[in-house]
Order: sequence, then structure tokens, then C-alpha cells
Amino acid sequence: MINAQDALQQLEQGNERARSGASKLAGLDAARLTETAAGQKPFAVVIGCADSRVPPELVFDQDIGELFTIRVAGNVITATQLGSIEFAVGNLGVRLIVVLGHSGCGAVRAAVQELQTPRDLPPNLSALVDCIKPALQDLPGSDTFMEDAVRANARHSAALICEGIESAEAVSIRQAADDDVVVVAAVYDLATGRVLWL
Repeated sequence: MINAQDALQQLEQGNERARSGASKLAGLDAARLTETAAGQKPFAVVIGCADSRVPPELVFDQDIGELFTIRVAGNVITATQLGSIEFAVGNLGVRLIVVLGHSGCGAVRAAVQELQTPRDLPPNLSALVDCIKPALQDLPGSDTFMEDAVRANARHSAALICEGIESAEAVSIRQAADDDVVVVAAVYDLATGRVLWL
């Protein structure tokens, strides 16, 4: 089992490799497939948006079996995401949980629009937007409102994880001991490929 601090360092280094064109990934490797077929040992959970431009394995330059990835539009947290996180923490020993938002998120934009001008949305899309709206309620208007909304949504999802996981105590990254589960929020910039840790 890898501790949360070392896991975060691996993700930071991986994002730098991905951005600099020095990716270690070369496609599916038969030996790696055989190795991981017997079981998985991911070192981090990444809850990311379903947006096709933000695949966590590429963003963090990680191979098959290294990340336990949960993707849903707007990186929202519901009972099913919490159950998946609890499985990774309790059964796989993962100690780092990352909520990865991204610039220009369409789900966050839909929630912003719904707050500004309510409209009739299909029921399931409405439920998704309703998961995001609480994160945006107290944001002040500004020129960077969408950026602020994306960051607030990632932080909100991280807070929901801290409140909701039962299999381990979630603590702040700055207070983490080696055996603690750490939850961090981050935002991926679509234009630069850089991950901003919040």
C-alpha cells in the first residue's frame, strides 16, 4: 500500500510528464495486461468528469491498474460514487482520493445556467445539475465566475466525500499521516494540460 503523500507526488510527476511530452505510456503491453489480470493495486482514486478530453490515466500519465477511476459528468458525488470509493479504500488499500474537475465543464455550465434562468430539463439531467447547484449558491459574481464555479464544484465534491465515506477517516492533505485517507480537489486546464491542486 502506498501512502497518500507518495501517491500525490506520483500524480504530480505524471501530470508533468504528460504535459512535457515525456509520457511513459506506449499503449497496451501484454506483460502488464497479464500482471494486472490477476488483480489490481491502484495507488489513487480519481473521481473525474465524463468529458472525453479528461481521461485521468492520460492526464496523470499512469498505466493500467494504477488508478481506480470513477467518471461521471460534473464529477458529482452520489451514493454509488461513495460506494465505489469505499470499495477502493477498504478492499484495495487506496489512501489518496482526487476529485478532478476541469475548465469549461459543461455540467457546471448547465448548473450555472439553471441557477440564472431555471428551465425544464429532462429528469435525469435535472438530477445531475441539482448535485452541482449547492456548490455554486454562494459564489460572488466576477469575471472568473465559470473558473470559480468549476473549482467550487470540485471542492464541494471533495467535502461530500469527506462527509460520506465510512471505511476510513478522511483528513486534510496537510495533516495526513502515512495511514490516513486523504481527499484533495484539483482542476485540469483543457488548454494547457496542467492540473491545479486546490
